[in-house]
This record gives sequence, C-alpha cells and structure tokens, in this order.
Amino acid sequence: MKKLIILALIALPMSAFAQKFAHVNTPAIVNAMPEYTAAQEELQKLSKQYQEELKRMQDELQTKLEDYQKNGESLPETMKQRRMQELQDLDTRLTQYHQTAQNDVAKQENMKLAEISEKVTKAVKEVGIAGGYVYIMDSAGDIPFINEALSTDVTDQVKAKLGIK
Repeated sequence: MKKLIILALIALPMSAFAQKFAHVNTPAIVNAMPEYTAAQEELQKLSKQYQEELKRMQDELQTKLEDYQKNGESLPETMKQRRMQELQDLDTRLTQYHQTAQNDVAKQENMKLAEISEKVTKAVKEVGIAGGYVYIMDSAGDIPFINEALSTDVTDQVKAKLGIK
C-alpha cells in the first residue's frame, strides 16, 4: 500500500506537466472564411476584365491582319512596311498586356491570400495560448503522422475565433 501511494505521488506531478498537442485543418478554415470567397470573386472579376480587354486587342489584331492580307498586294512598298510594323507593334503590345495581366492577377491573389493567412495564423496562436498547447500542427501539411487520439483538433475553435460557423 505504501509503495502504491509513493508511486501515485511520483506520477501525479508528471501528469501535471504533460505537454498538450493539437492539430488544425487550415484549408478547411480558409475555405469557410467569407473573406476567401470574396477574394475569389474579386479575382475572377479582375481576370474577366483582363480577358475581355485581351480579346478586344486580339480581335483588333486579327482585323488588321486580314485587311493587310486582302489589300497588301495593292499597297506601295512603304505602306506595306508601315502596316507590317503596325501589326508587329500590336502583337508586341498584346503579348506585353497578357504578361502584365497575369502578373497583376497573381500579385492580387498573393496579397489577398497573405491577408487571410495572417488572420488564420493569428487565430491559431490565440487558440494555442488560451488552450495551453505546446504545438499546433497543420494536419493538411506535410506532417508524416499525427496521432489524432493523442492530439486535440482545434479547427472548430479557430473557426469560432474567426467568427465562422
């Protein structure tokens, strides 16, 4: 009996210092955020605007190219060269515009996702501090193994912290 009491007294402080681990599913949180949905809609709208302008420029190039092919033979050499240069310039502008559009959409996407990621990270930290967790790992990441029986899923707590149902 005495040994059992001593063993219990030794084990009690050890359990008091047990480390708490948690995991979270960040993509599930991000996809549930209204900010993410709004960002996706804004990016689609921006992309559509660029696509419409790109289409207009392509149509203009196509029209001028067809006109050149129809009437090019009857034009004096200097006008042919001027029209050919105009077509090349328009093609260059089209290529540059396409690249600029892609870069702008990617930049906007990165900026919006960084803001969202920052909010999620802040909420995860707050939940971690409030819950006394040593680590909170993202279960959607490249972690080889998470024993969910020994780890607490705090995804719902983080969603609640962000005001997501």
